Amino acid sequence: MLRSAFTLCLLATLAGCSTSPLGRQQLKLMPDAEVQQMGLQSFNQMKKDTPISNDKKQNTYVSCVAQKVVAEIPSQYGKQAWEIVVFKSDDANAFALPGGKIGVYTGLLKVAKNQDQLAAVIGHEVGHVLAGHSNERLSTQYVTQAGLSIASAAAGTNQNSQQMLQLLGVGAQYGVILPFSRTQESEADLIGLDLMASAGFNPEQSISLWQNMSKEGGATPPELLSTHPAPAHRIDNLRARLGVATPLYQQARAQGKQPNCKI
Repeated sequence: MLRSAFTLCLLATLAGCSTSPLGRQQLKLMPDAEVQQMGLQSFNQMKKDTPISNDKKQNTYVSCVAQKVVAEIPSQYGKQAWEIVVFKSDDANAFALPGGKIGVYTGLLKVAKNQDQLAAVIGHEVGHVLAGHSNERLSTQYVTQAGLSIASAAAGTNQNSQQMLQLLGVGAQYGVILPFSRTQESEADLIGLDLMASAGFNPEQSISLWQNMSKEGGATPPELLSTHPAPAHRIDNLRARLGVATPLYQQARAQGKQPNCKI
């Protein structure tokens, strides 16, 4: 039965193999249309559950930055109108969902102190969508749970087997799902960096943003037990990518892309 679990995971991997925008191999089993529908449902629920800001200056500012970032999405991803909503919340956070939805919390505007830093966050969130990370996470969780279910049936009531199964569950969480999420976060950082630079936002401000985030974050769990990279690791990756992003920024500015989004 344990062999069946591994066979299931192997078949799923072969069936759902694809490549991310940065060339990383991915497991994506869900139909894109279904993932987009889930994104739309989540966004609509979010609008019901969380107050929406009616501050015209905040909405104009966030929309200005977001629209310039999404305008740089490569043509192979298709063109669509993005809905941008500012939510009243003290959380320093933002998100983007399949189906062309972007949410920004008002608390983020206290940490992302200028248009370039806000563009870094929005670019990051859009990067998750372009890379199909929602599909990838759903697919990975499905395969992991399917494998554990088969292993559970094989273990039966034997105490030693059950203990092994518990360890297998822990191993799946800390050995697959969490580092897998950290990989996605780092990938979205780099995709977002290129997007913001191509829109004419200064990519060096992405480093300042994460320095701000690190100061605001307070106590954080060790990177090994977190779904997000440690801020220092994140900053190192962004610095390493500036060799790609800075020429994109310089080219954008030469083409007249000089954003002037103000609150």
